[in-house]
Amino acid sequence: MNFDEIPIRVRYGETDQMGVVHHANYALYLEMGRTEWLRKKGISYKEMEQNGIMLPVISMNLIFKKSALYDDVLKVKTQLKKAPSVRIEFEYEITNEAGDILVLATTVLAFIDMKTKRPIKCPDDVFEKIMD
Repeated sequence: MNFDEIPIRVRYGETDQMGVVHHANYALYLEMGRTEWLRKKGISYKEMEQNGIMLPVISMNLIFKKSALYDDVLKVKTQLKKAPSVRIEFEYEITNEAGDILVLATTVLAFIDMKTKRPIKCPDDVFEKIMD
């Protein structure tokens, strides 16, 4: 499975007075997509952190095509961009129920040793699950 899709219904608190999703909420939508993609691969942020590894976002790029509106059901498609090393990169496509592309995005995260706060290579067990 190289990609995963999750539905998200836009909540009222995520919108402005015009009923349009505020841009800051897209970072949360991407995180939800990425977290579920990893979970379906058998990887949890919680377990990685318990094993001393953090996975912070070091880069995020969003291209806004159309607005998402209050009560829309969005589909967040998350896809691994390439095999992980010290970094792991994802691509996203957020669409509405009509299939219109609303947002195209990418994120780059780094594997960080929590004790040293230094980048490390993707752990072998995580790599195997990701590439399976």
